[in-house]
Amino acid sequence: MFTNGRSFCRVYGMAPDGRLMRGERTRVAVLDRALWLTTAAGLDGLSLSQIADALGVSKSGLFAHWRSKEALQLAVIEHARAQWTDQVIRPALKEPRGVRRLWGVHNRRLDFYEAEILPGRCFFANAHFEFNARPGPVHDRLAAELREWMRFLTSLAADGVALGELREGTDPGDLAYEVESLGVCAVMQVPVLGADTTFRHARRALLDHLRGVVTDPTILPELT
Repeated sequence: MFTNGRSFCRVYGMAPDGRLMRGERTRVAVLDRALWLTTAAGLDGLSLSQIADALGVSKSGLFAHWRSKEALQLAVIEHARAQWTDQVIRPALKEPRGVRRLWGVHNRRLDFYEAEILPGRCFFANAHFEFNARPGPVHDRLAAELREWMRFLTSLAADGVALGELREGTDPGDLAYEVESLGVCAVMQVPVLGADTTFRHARRALLDHLRGVVTDPTILPELT
């Protein structure tokens, strides 16, 4: 498997094409900026003109990457997924399988929100609310992402059941729903209640719930 363009070029004795590399840098810069803008102004408000002005590039140059607003929106969703994977999922997967990994995902998610990497803190929560009642490709792609995310959380909870870390009768789907609800609630409440209160409650609520269903509470961390 080739992990990047440089590896491919080295194997086949080719020099990386400078134009392609510049084009990829432009594409990533645009998507970074677009992702930032969407959590402040909404995914529907995104436009090639807006991004071109923000980056100081020509709108015509962006058409080489995306031929329509919808194509750009779908690309931003994919970019948000990659960011979420890198900064939330991948670090959390270093935790042991089961309850500690499920807690790790929740905790890393709240870390991501606390860091204010995006002005609206969570691309997906904002985009889901924006497109819930709007049928079309963007809605469908967001719905697919949510289904996959819930399957992922459910699988982490199911691991906890299989390992004997969760009490008999614990429903992995119910637990996944509770984890997701706390995350979304935190994003919605933090502008009003403030970061300290919101994220402390979001962490404490899940830990208290987990302590009620785990077979060995000592595997869970203590909040300071």
